[in-house]
Amino acid sequence: MTPPQSLWPRLADLPLIVESCEYERLHAVLAQESERVTTHVRLVGAGADGLGEDVSIHEEDGTSLHEARPALPLAGEWTLAGFCDHLATLDPWPRPPEWEWARSYRNWAFESAALDLALRQAGRALHDVLGLQPRPVRFVNSLGLGEQPAIEPVRRRLTRSPGVRFKLDAEATWSAALVDEVAATGAVDTIDFKGQYGIEVKDPQALGELYERVLVAFPDAYLEDPHDLPEITRRLRDHAERISYDAPIHSADDIGATPLPGRVVNVKPSRIGGLRALLEVYARCTREQRPMYGGGMGELGVGRGQIELLASLFHADAPNDVAPSAYNEDDPTGELPASPLSPRPAATGFRWAASPAASSRARSAS
Repeated sequence: MTPPQSLWPRLADLPLIVESCEYERLHAVLAQESERVTTHVRLVGAGADGLGEDVSIHEEDGTSLHEARPALPLAGEWTLAGFCDHLATLDPWPRPPEWEWARSYRNWAFESAALDLALRQAGRALHDVLGLQPRPVRFVNSLGLGEQPAIEPVRRRLTRSPGVRFKLDAEATWSAALVDEVAATGAVDTIDFKGQYGIEVKDPQALGELYERVLVAFPDAYLEDPHDLPEITRRLRDHAERISYDAPIHSADDIGATPLPGRVVNVKPSRIGGLRALLEVYARCTREQRPMYGGGMGELGVGRGQIELLASLFHADAPNDVAPSAYNEDDPTGELPASPLSPRPAATGFRWAASPAASSRARSAS
């Protein structure tokens, strides 16, 4: 069970030796033929290496770590806390990012690599240091239903993996027939309205009708990031126990300060951006008995396993948006893993032991 106080003190004083830093490009073609590029951050020291994954860019424009390869002053002998404090004084961007929150994503890549390296140098695994037991991870496949919304993306995945469950990005263009068709699968755990990203609402009436359909068709699903328009707020006032927030949650202080009094938190380590802040979020949710589930940001490499590992420790039996990366591909090869994922923490470090095929699928030349 997750302790009600932050576990950061159990990690903060871990010794850490950094000698060099390397970057590696990862690439995959995802659903609807969209491309995804991320970067592995590799910290090397004392005969070991530590990995993290930067998910901060959507397309290569010269600002990715594997393009810019910034020569940051990271070498030295540190504690993990001291390294994180030093990292906060550095700017790993060749120019300011288009979105300020991308800084958190990049910071998470370096901090998670530092944690992995510190643990591997100590010969210990994360769950051992935290004193937590990894558990089987229930997961959902997160996806949209296309520009011309249709049930086919759901059907394709159900055919390949009959037990898979979903988190779906809702659109005002969903017809009543489509909502009913999707609901009939009985496979949806979360509806994501994307209402906290500042996206313009072009048709408030159609949006209101979408909420009405969803509330009736999915009476048990979590309702993530709802719009805070007055009419929507009125419709949701009796559903606080299943309203969840993702985009507004960057720290423990953001919990409870959301537009609606939602009880549920989608914990995205990369959005939170740091180890200390992440463990404070876990602790606050535990103290306040708030349900949690994990969220990802299209990780292709080690980062996906890391969020699966965190889910196994802090909120295993939840609709975690941490499905293995193959689920996000348009036409994945090989067998799709079933939910729940058996716990497989690496013997040392901050890693989820993955099959060689899964890890090599996303890798391309750096």
